Amino acid sequence: MEFTVSRADLVRELNLSQGVVERKTTIPILSNVLVEADGDRILLTATDLELGIRCSCPARVKKAGGGTVPARRLLDYVRLLPDGDVQVKIQENNWASLVSGRSRTRIAGMSRESFPELPQMPALLAEIPIGVLASMIAKTIFSISAEESRFTLNGALLVLRKGGLTMVATDSHRLAMIESAGEIPGIGAAYRALLPRKAMQELQKLASEADPAAMLRFSGDENHLFFQLGDRLLLSRKLTGNFPDYERVLPREHPHSVTLEREELRGAIERVAQFSDERSRAIRVRFAPSEFKVYSSVSDTGESEESIPMTYEGPATEIGFNAQYMLDFLRAISDPQVNFLFKDPHSAGELRPAGEKAESYRYVIMPMRI
Repeated sequence: MEFTVSRADLVRELNLSQGVVERKTTIPILSNVLVEADGDRILLTATDLELGIRCSCPARVKKAGGGTVPARRLLDYVRLLPDGDVQVKIQENNWASLVSGRSRTRIAGMSRESFPELPQMPALLAEIPIGVLASMIAKTIFSISAEESRFTLNGALLVLRKGGLTMVATDSHRLAMIESAGEIPGIGAAYRALLPRKAMQELQKLASEADPAAMLRFSGDENHLFFQLGDRLLLSRKLTGNFPDYERVLPREHPHSVTLEREELRGAIERVAQFSDERSRAIRVRFAPSEFKVYSSVSDTGESEESIPMTYEGPATEIGFNAQYMLDFLRAISDPQVNFLFKDPHSAGELRPAGEKAESYRYVIMPMRI
């Protein structure tokens, strides 16, 4: 195989493979990227057996063929080359030869025969604006559980239906749910799938380089989910198991609510949290007539307290919350104001952006005993 490709094009596509390639693996071939040349393009494929990505870029192909090259080493080297063309040749002994200007380099590769075959994308299920999906991921991904033993919570539930999308993530201490209204081209009956965190992160990378209005082609089979954006295809194994019945967790009523300035609240929590316990990150919030108070204290570190004026006429109520959980929400939204809804010290509290439709983004946090 032999071809000439623009260094900038090659670096851009190789970058996308880095989140998928296995760095520490007992299967050496998974550290490699499969490079295939045919027609007027090269195709790059990487996989860790759970996630796979296939992308391409224009090239002048002198001899069609394919081979695998260590993905990290190839990117690190090509990134250091000056702008211009790179001539690549993969020989029969699986060594890759790279020539750029006066630079000449050889990299030991592996046979393409041992590279895993990726499944083909089945018939299209729906088309989703990539900007919408990326925004939904940004507002839920931080609520995914980090405990690997709870594998059904290691991703988000994606629900496609006529009239819109829903994405839900929870770690059992908090729950983030966002709904996006609008017709989804191609969708008939409701479709549900558990999308792993790693796939969500790679979708965010794809979205960062795309027009937010670009349509993402979505499909799925029994074991995999497929996301195609232009010439790039991301595929992921589905998470198996049953996601919790999130609708039962959502509070049905909140007798009390206040509206606060987002930046003012965020700043107060960030400062007070410096004096919270490092493990629990617990702070207290107190609702009293005309004043919202945030405070924390650790006996051997210090204490901090801040108050924010507000309009509230209900009973004085004090609730303990994880400061990091609150900050995750406040950093994920851009609305200038936040609605804080609650019932009593023993019930879940809820945060919502004040500027959005009441039901479109809901963030539920369980209280803490302090």
